[in-house]
Amino acid sequence: MRRLQLACRKAGVEVMYTVIQSLTEDGRDIGLDYKISGLFCPRGSRDALVIDEIAPIGDEIVIPKTSSSVFISTNIHYVLGNLGVKHLIVCGVLTDQCVDSAVRDASDLGYLVTLVTDACATESEERHRSSITNNGGYCRQMATKEMVAELAALI
Repeated sequence: MRRLQLACRKAGVEVMYTVIQSLTEDGRDIGLDYKISGLFCPRGSRDALVIDEIAPIGDEIVIPKTSSSVFISTNIHYVLGNLGVKHLIVCGVLTDQCVDSAVRDASDLGYLVTLVTDACATESEERHRSSITNNGGYCRQMATKEMVAELAALI
C-alpha cells in the first residue's frame, strides 16, 4: 500500500482513504453487517484512524463509513464526481468484504476500477483468492509493481 500511495502522489493521482467509524458514540448508526459482526469504531477512537504507516498528508480526504460498501454509507460518489474522477485504484482490507463491495459498487456506478490484488488482505489466503476470482468481471486486476510502473509512465 505504501509503494502504491507514494506512486499515486508522485503522479498527481488523488489519494483518498475510508475508515470504519460510527457517527454516534453508541454505534446506533452503523450498518447491520457491522452490528452483527460487532465491528464498532467510535468517532475519534484509535481504531477509526488510518494506520500511521499510510497516514494521510496535507489535505488528502478521509471518509468515515458505517457499512462494508463505502458507496452505500458515505457521500464518496458525490465527492468523486466533484473531483472529476472516472478511474479508481482500489486496495485495502478486507478483500472479501469492504474491498469487494467497493469494487462492485464502483463498477455498477460507472467507474473504471483497478484492483491492486497484492495490496489487499483478509482473514485467510483462501478468502482472498476467492474474492479476487469472484470480482474479476468488475475490475481490472494487477499487482503493485505493475500499477506503480503504469503510474510512473504518467509523469
